[in-house]
Amino acid sequence: MGGLGAIAAMTPLTINDLARGIDMDPATPLLWALRDGANLTGAKYGCGNGDCGACMVLVDGTALRSCLVTLGEAEGRFVQTIEGLSRGGLHPVQQALVDEGAIQCGFCTPGIVLAAIGLLDRNGRPSEEEIKAAIANLCRCGAYPRIIRAIRSASGQRIRRTPPDDAAPAPGFETAPGSETS
Repeated sequence: MGGLGAIAAMTPLTINDLARGIDMDPATPLLWALRDGANLTGAKYGCGNGDCGACMVLVDGTALRSCLVTLGEAEGRFVQTIEGLSRGGLHPVQQALVDEGAIQCGFCTPGIVLAAIGLLDRNGRPSEEEIKAAIANLCRCGAYPRIIRAIRSASGQRIRRTPPDDAAPAPGFETAPGSETS
């Protein structure tokens, strides 16, 4: 790092369909950029080393642990958090978790929801083994059988949502909330 350290710079990315710039060091974990830089606290800090899945978000439609992705790696990408998921009602995965009684304390729920959506976007009818492999999130309440049932139930209802190729802002370009670009 040479004696000067890293210099923070505006990092452009799209978060929940909104082009944004986050003025933090690009080496900052995406988790902290979302929580501290964008005030989106749905992704939780659990372990900090990618084991628990509490910090799961979708990046370009793929479920990733945001504690392991830097803000710089997310530059120009489409990030989906739990806060931007359900506008006007529960998402089918969220509803299925409620219906199956799979939500206990709720700490792991956002990560599980986003991991499930990432799975269902890739595979609309996953087997139980595929669900177990994709949802490696730690649930301290032990609701795993209900979580699996909920994801199987939601698999028939999921409407695929993938980001458009041009969803992310051009590097160095920031769009103010509510403005339109052409």
